[in-house]
Amino acid sequence: MLLFVSFFVTSNAGKRNENTIQPRLIVGIVVDQMRYDYLYRFYSQYAEDGFKRLMKEGMNFTFAQYNYIPTYTGPGHASIYTGTTPYYHGIISNDWYDKKLKKTINCVKDTLVNSVGADNSSGRASPENLLATTMTDQLRMSDNGLSKVYAVSLKDRAAVLPGGHMANAAYWYDGKSGKFITSSYYMKELPGWVARFNNRKLPAMLMNSDWELEEGKNYESSFPDNGVGEDDIFTEGKTTFPHRFTKLPDTLKQELIKVTPFGNELLAGFVTELLKNEKPGQGKYCDFLAVSFSSTDYVGHAYGPNSMEIMDTYLKLDRQIARILDTLDRCVGKGNYLMFLTADHGVKPNSAYLETNGIHAGHDRTGSIREQIMAYGKIQFGTSRVIDAVQDNQIYLNHLVLDSLQLTTNDVENKVIGFMRAVFPFVGLVRTREELITCTPARTMNSAILNGFNIRRSGDILFELNQNFLMSGSSDKGTTHESSYDYDTHVPLIFFGWHVAPGESNQEVFVEDIAPTISNLIHIQEPDATIGIPVIR
Repeated sequence: MLLFVSFFVTSNAGKRNENTIQPRLIVGIVVDQMRYDYLYRFYSQYAEDGFKRLMKEGMNFTFAQYNYIPTYTGPGHASIYTGTTPYYHGIISNDWYDKKLKKTINCVKDTLVNSVGADNSSGRASPENLLATTMTDQLRMSDNGLSKVYAVSLKDRAAVLPGGHMANAAYWYDGKSGKFITSSYYMKELPGWVARFNNRKLPAMLMNSDWELEEGKNYESSFPDNGVGEDDIFTEGKTTFPHRFTKLPDTLKQELIKVTPFGNELLAGFVTELLKNEKPGQGKYCDFLAVSFSSTDYVGHAYGPNSMEIMDTYLKLDRQIARILDTLDRCVGKGNYLMFLTADHGVKPNSAYLETNGIHAGHDRTGSIREQIMAYGKIQFGTSRVIDAVQDNQIYLNHLVLDSLQLTTNDVENKVIGFMRAVFPFVGLVRTREELITCTPARTMNSAILNGFNIRRSGDILFELNQNFLMSGSSDKGTTHESSYDYDTHVPLIFFGWHVAPGESNQEVFVEDIAPTISNLIHIQEPDATIGIPVIR
């Protein structure tokens, strides 16, 4: 009897420890281009079981910020999962100029791996360019690979970077084939459940319906329907509801599904199937599921943050979040999973919208900033080869040419900066490589250029433009993001579920605080380059 009692107590103590030290599953949700204010602008129209549930039952940090530039998808996802900034993790943009290869490269493209699930190059991606570990890496290392990590998104970079270097699988949507695919970095062939999901041809089915507004919802705060600066992305001759896709060929439908709420619906369906088939959170060890919704970004770029399209996309995303929460409750169990929800960046209002309302705004519509800087190099120094490239608010000098012309870096930098100040009145802060390499990045809003700088990959002159002015963009339609201003940096941050007490805080926190907070809660080592701190104590 004593032996039985001793065994019973020991066995149950072990179970209690297992349940209190780590949750069964961690779920990271990133909503691409979600500004913080969307939680509140549309609050009255949300249902009770989606965003409202997270806000009421979770810990809501209402002043979460990005503290580097440029604020893009690649750097955003890398920063969330590494707990640091591009200075350390190296993902300085979605694409950057490679000084050795003398060409622009993508943050996750990898020519040494092959596509799996598609007969094209869309799957040639890996985390090779990511220089720091992620919290998903640290989880896998904490138990020598017994935990499972899955990452999914419509975008390759939004799946690859959260998955880290050790993910069991990362899946993303290929608009060319209309399928979810992966790369040979992760596996040789798609699992049977993924192939079956793809065979259902859901993109074509979803796009056979019109994009209609939600019934019974009040869109008054997003009127008018045909706002200024909206892009006729579906070539309908209008930008009003309902949006109809009947004139689009099927190949274009499966690509443009990303620019509709149906893209998020497709992803939510894929996540549900993953939960049912891979069963993360139902084993002995803590698993991780990283999900990134991308359609919000595509819709935001086309129509802007004040459009009815963006409001409707979030009202539908509210239902999709609720669907995922319900699946988690049933498959993993309420209180058995730990979730966070945030965004990879915000977005600037359409320039046309701002200008119509008397607010100074603009963007480089023709690439003239790049062209004029390159032309100045030729006029001032006798050859355009002095400047290799101008990309993402960075100027790359060709130091071999400088040496051959016996030009000093400092002299060239000063003259180029002087030219920029004289010609472009909207140029704001400017920093040089020589200034930045002597500094250390900080967990602060005062070092955006430094925090976004990487010694190996960044250029020689780094600058940013005044508020509401952007380098990106090639037309008067739509909008984008990249700056250190609040419309691009202020994002939602909610922790929810396992061991998280409900509450709200307006303390200043940063996205690099997410990884150390999760790591601290589940008692694993934080990522190796973390500069963030735990914000739940």
